[in-house]
Amino acid sequence: MYNNARALKPVSERDALKKALYKIKARHNGELKSLKTAWVNFNDAFCDGLEWRTITVVGARPGTGKTLFMEQLVNDVIKMNPDQKFRVLKFQFEMLDETNGIRKLSMNVGSDYNTLMSKGKPIDKGIFQKCVQFYEDTASYDMVDVVYDPCTVEEMCATIHAYMLENKTDEGFTNTLVTIDHSALFKTGGKYKDKFEMLYGLGEALTEMKKKFPVAFLVLSQLNRNVETPERAKDGTYGNYILDSDLYGSDALLQHADVVLGINRPYNRKIKFYGPERYIINNPDLLVFHILKSRNGFMGMTFFKLDRVIMRIVEVDPPPTAS
Repeated sequence: MYNNARALKPVSERDALKKALYKIKARHNGELKSLKTAWVNFNDAFCDGLEWRTITVVGARPGTGKTLFMEQLVNDVIKMNPDQKFRVLKFQFEMLDETNGIRKLSMNVGSDYNTLMSKGKPIDKGIFQKCVQFYEDTASYDMVDVVYDPCTVEEMCATIHAYMLENKTDEGFTNTLVTIDHSALFKTGGKYKDKFEMLYGLGEALTEMKKKFPVAFLVLSQLNRNVETPERAKDGTYGNYILDSDLYGSDALLQHADVVLGINRPYNRKIKFYGPERYIINNPDLLVFHILKSRNGFMGMTFFKLDRVIMRIVEVDPPPTAS
């Protein structure tokens, strides 16, 4: 009967209530904390920051700044949560290791990529010394590991499993922030015939991993090309906004994600008046974060900009609106 399906064993719902009480007490006593970031409105999309055992998906078109967003987030949570013991495991499929390193230095010494790479003129000795100093300082908090090799979803799960066992202590598994840049670059094959099947498998795998281990996932994803059509760029329309259906393979990831963000850069799309509110867009570095899904926090949109002087994404007030 039932194609030889195995029977699942129900458990009392009181077990869930008991776990909930333990979690509430741990939060009250400060034993369980979220990872705070430098962005107040971003923290509000969660419960005061990234929570453990959650999945966050961030979608954006190329050139929007999503990789910088992720690198800054990792950088900031390490600096802003010194009282928490955790590690970071990054799956970086797009960049070479040295390119990733240059971007990391750029963010921490406040000089852009071209400056560090001596474009036009040799790098200033003082800036280079800052880079050296940052590298030496990381020895005191060597807590970030990176996987650069392309892999399948199954290989990702095996890697996370092995990593959690390797860093297990007498107190149990170590909390780990896992970042993925980006979802569509996992290899297909095996039981996944194409990218969309792979994304469904990825969503299921992330959910399985967060139930098994104390991890928080941050997954970068692409947006569909239809966000760049002329109709979506018409000034003052709802189509200017990023929608959950714009996320590449949206059905696959939306079901499993706890928080979904879409990052937009209206200036790139030649939009002068953004959305029905008609926000005036005259800054090429203005970013709009659309919080499309949040199980336990703030939903809506908030504004940021790329500050090229310090090479950071910073929160800003909403721009003025046109009548």
